[in-house]
Amino acid sequence: MLSSTFQKRVRYAETDRMGYLYYGHYAQLYEIGRAETIRELGITYREMEEDHGFMMPVVSLECRYHYPATYDDLLTIETELREMPTKMITFHHVIKNADLQVLNKGVVKLFFIETETQRRVSCPAYLEEKLGPYFE
Repeated sequence: MLSSTFQKRVRYAETDRMGYLYYGHYAQLYEIGRAETIRELGITYREMEEDHGFMMPVVSLECRYHYPATYDDLLTIETELREMPTKMITFHHVIKNADLQVLNKGVVKLFFIETETQRRVSCPAYLEEKLGPYFE
């Protein structure tokens, strides 16, 4: 299993009239978690797309709200890859506040496409090689 954490503070511009983090921003927190998890492998999304020729579009997103995040909360985004990807890659996310209270949980599934052909492919060998040690 691969896991990572990243922190982000809620900005005023991200809150709604009630002072809560606007519900649509949770998908952006998941994206931050995914990107930073991949970065910890020594890969960037830009590198995957430009140098290795594949992209990972989102196919589904599940989101469960438990408690609201509010302006100036320091959030911890916990991201896990629980299984080695094959044709899909699934990221599990947990968003916590500074008191470690679980505010939100989400699951995002993506698939792989070859940039040049726009065809769906299995997990690229380049990514499998980087992920291998976490799933042995």
